[in-house]
Amino acid sequence: MAAINRIIISDTEVQKILVLEESHFCDIKSIDISPAKLTKAISAFANAEGGELFIGIEDTPRVWRGFQAQEAANGHIQALEGLFPLGTDFQYEFLSNPNEAGILLRLQVAKTRDIKPASDTKVYLRRGAQSLPITDPERIERLKRDKGLTSFESEPINCPRDLVTNSENILAFLIEVVPTAEPEVWLRKQLLLLDNKPTVAAALLFAEEPQAIIPKRCGIKIYQYKTSQDDGTRESLEFNPISIEGCIYNQIRDAVNEASKIVESVRVRTPEGLTSAKYPPEAIHEIVTNAVIHRDYSIADDIHIRIFDNRVEVLSPGTLPGHVTVTNILEERFARNPALIRIINKFPDPPNKDVGEGLNTAFLSMREMKLKEPVIDQTGGYVKVILRHEPLATPEEAILSYLLEHSEIANRDAREICYVKSENRMKRILQNLVKKDLLESVPGRTRYNAAYQLTEAGREEARRMQ
Repeated sequence: MAAINRIIISDTEVQKILVLEESHFCDIKSIDISPAKLTKAISAFANAEGGELFIGIEDTPRVWRGFQAQEAANGHIQALEGLFPLGTDFQYEFLSNPNEAGILLRLQVAKTRDIKPASDTKVYLRRGAQSLPITDPERIERLKRDKGLTSFESEPINCPRDLVTNSENILAFLIEVVPTAEPEVWLRKQLLLLDNKPTVAAALLFAEEPQAIIPKRCGIKIYQYKTSQDDGTRESLEFNPISIEGCIYNQIRDAVNEASKIVESVRVRTPEGLTSAKYPPEAIHEIVTNAVIHRDYSIADDIHIRIFDNRVEVLSPGTLPGHVTVTNILEERFARNPALIRIINKFPDPPNKDVGEGLNTAFLSMREMKLKEPVIDQTGGYVKVILRHEPLATPEEAILSYLLEHSEIANRDAREICYVKSENRMKRILQNLVKKDLLESVPGRTRYNAAYQLTEAGREEARRMQ
């Protein structure tokens, strides 16, 4: 059994744990729980978005009652490690406090790449504060698709194959990209024809009207709402929703063009008066492309592009695949639709030129235009990306805000959070904050490890800005 760290925590941290509410991401258990029941909660977290489990807390009343010694938890740990081995996906640690009885066992569970059953061999899924068993084959298949273990794009469709093999789209593509290839032979080699039937990916890429072949699963709807409120209503809808159809290569181009035209018509109020809203074209292109090539096509719904007075929202059906979460999405790579991504990249001027870098490009382009970074959310079976027409915090504001959560800041840290490349420019910004009595140098530092901290006036100003 791998060694498990023991951490001594403060009284404040103890109180934070004792007031935790059981939720989609958190569970509290007594040391009296059987290991078999414990595996159900861990299975549920691993198969959903991950979560945190504390063993050693009584529920009524909510008190700390931990294991008498680390060895007393061995039975639980040995039972768990067989199914959920200590490592990247499952982290175990002991927590103790001098004023509390016994040792707490904390398990941090990541969203896993594969499906994790409990010790009873059943698969569980976290929903709210419950760990629910999944026994229905359709729900198991849905979970496999959510995990990226199977893909709807490879399903054959019961339709005439010449809707793909003899379409204008496949002929134009092959003339441009593989002029010596015959459509049917090439499609078979790419596994886009199975049992003489086109796959979902084949229809999306090359059929002239995929929406007729796969109805209600591959359209794009564009809305404009004349409001900045959280929700658009029928009353605030500027015009009837625009439907964008056709193969996905044309869809992406047409949706980006249409959305960009609407965005340019939006007027926003600035200190200089009303002016046209400006978003980086690259950001709109990348989030629309990302939605089209990564959505879950097994879900009967369209992609929705909603344009408000102060933001653009793109809703893509399906949860994030595999081990990808809203936290790690810029670093991790996982393709739900690998055939779509690979083949659309072969098109002339492909929409996904830099495969795997689309969202990073959107984030960078928003920063370069001095707008806040995109917000990525997963809710109600959709992934939502929001581009807000809000200016980035000034470097001064970003530094003060950072220091509310951190005791000090060095020039290098400040450059990183403010996206300022020049060391000398950042030095001037920091010195200006010192002149305003908002920052002061950390005492006892040399010029090689110099850092700054908030003054009392700086702390008040940072709180006022929140």
